Amino acid sequence: MSRERLYLFDTTLRDGAQTNGVDFTLHDKRLIAEMLDDLGIDYVEGGYPGANPTDTEFFSQKPKLDHACFTAFGMTRRPGRSVSNDPGVAGLLEAKADAICFVAKSSAYQVRVALETTNEENLASIRDSVKVAKAAGREVMLDCEHFFDGYKEDSQFALACAKTAYDSGARWVVLCDTNGGTMPNEVEAIVREVARHIPGDHLGIHAHNDTEQAVANSLAAVRAGVRQIQGTLNGLGERCGNANLCSLIPTLRLKSEFADAFDIGVSQDKMATLMKVSRTLDDMLNRAPNRHAPYVGESAFVTKAGIHASAMLKDPQSYEHVSPEAIGNHRKVLVSDQAGRSNVIAELERAGIPYDKSDPKLVRLVEEMKEREAAGYAYENASASFDLLARRTLGRVPEYFRVEQFDVNVEQRYNSHGQRVTVAMAVVKVDVDGETLISAAEGNGPVNALDVALRKDLGKYQKYIEGLKLIDYRVRILNGGTEAVTRVLIDSEDEQGERWTTIGVSPNIIDASFQALMDSVVYKLVKSNAPA
Repeated sequence: MSRERLYLFDTTLRDGAQTNGVDFTLHDKRLIAEMLDDLGIDYVEGGYPGANPTDTEFFSQKPKLDHACFTAFGMTRRPGRSVSNDPGVAGLLEAKADAICFVAKSSAYQVRVALETTNEENLASIRDSVKVAKAAGREVMLDCEHFFDGYKEDSQFALACAKTAYDSGARWVVLCDTNGGTMPNEVEAIVREVARHIPGDHLGIHAHNDTEQAVANSLAAVRAGVRQIQGTLNGLGERCGNANLCSLIPTLRLKSEFADAFDIGVSQDKMATLMKVSRTLDDMLNRAPNRHAPYVGESAFVTKAGIHASAMLKDPQSYEHVSPEAIGNHRKVLVSDQAGRSNVIAELERAGIPYDKSDPKLVRLVEEMKEREAAGYAYENASASFDLLARRTLGRVPEYFRVEQFDVNVEQRYNSHGQRVTVAMAVVKVDVDGETLISAAEGNGPVNALDVALRKDLGKYQKYIEGLKLIDYRVRILNGGTEAVTRVLIDSEDEQGERWTTIGVSPNIIDASFQALMDSVVYKLVKSNAPA
């Protein structure tokens, strides 16, 4: 049986940017767009050119996307203006984008109160905007804002807005539950009625999560005929967020109702990277991941205590609705020493670290991990540090060098131009095969200074770390107050472009940072097979 194509539209960089506390840089936007493209998303909405300098610059040249259609968002022409005399429309046409997604009111109440214009002028604005973008060779779509509320108020006008966009050449007419209050049964009934007038393969759904039903509403719309789903990674979005693509993608691929009927652009192999994609976005935004998120949350496949855990050890399917590996997640059974041992063994196998099941050191490793996790370590996103912890406990990491002492000093002073500047100086004293080496370095901050000083001279190991560079540094405060414990994650990269993450935890941010720096250097020596 042939399957229909279902298209995924990501608005993380536009609607997701309206999340409280989220502020994407231009660099962030480029990286996220590439990540979405690699995942297999069909449309990446990059933002609103002209609304702010970051979005305007982002659309000054197209990102290098292999699959996704790069989409610009903006309003239809303003009431009382022509499309040729509307700077917003002009900005959209000038944007280096494959597609344009206009937004227009589809509620008579919103047209009357928010726009203070007539229904006829609103329809003309939709018609003119879609036509001019279509004539410019762009793929065009229209977000029918407040569609479901508008339909319940005046179905004839709401439908007229959608039909005008379709008749004017819009590839997609997207029905928006802008206030997020529509129920799934209402969405399904209304979409079925709309699909009598506009073909389902030209209809989309844009659901907000104000009743915790954005995913359910999106799936209800698919059942009723729409063939494009709009959403965001991790459910980002204003107020309570948008439909979460990290929940929708696995549901569409793994649940037979949808998997048997539809194809999506995200392959099985790419879906196995979904947890990593979710965590990467959280790390970029310095947000704590939602441990209880469906599919990609740390606790999504965790079982603790009692008959559930007993059954899980016999057959994971007894309490798992899908395989965690399909999303790039993995199961954890937190019940006993034996379960903890099994979990650690699974981690060792994933890391390719050789072990002997009868080795009593495995028990020590289990206890060590428990103690460290209680202290604030989290190895889910710091696989290189877990690798080293396991190898050290099992006796497989040489002591390449020993740090005898380090010192960091931060001072403010005047430079040669008479400007007051803040400078960090670090001194690191290491022992390499009985030889004492002392290195000093300045940096734009204490961690940067420590990083440079540590890697400045490691004697015979220097050649193994010359291609090592620190590419990201993230700090998370684990509890409040002046005695707060700090978790530091450092991303490193070698000369081959391979990346890894290390972790440090301490009440002292410098100490936590140095732990992560040390792990990064030692991990590079291990993977380079440096001689002991």
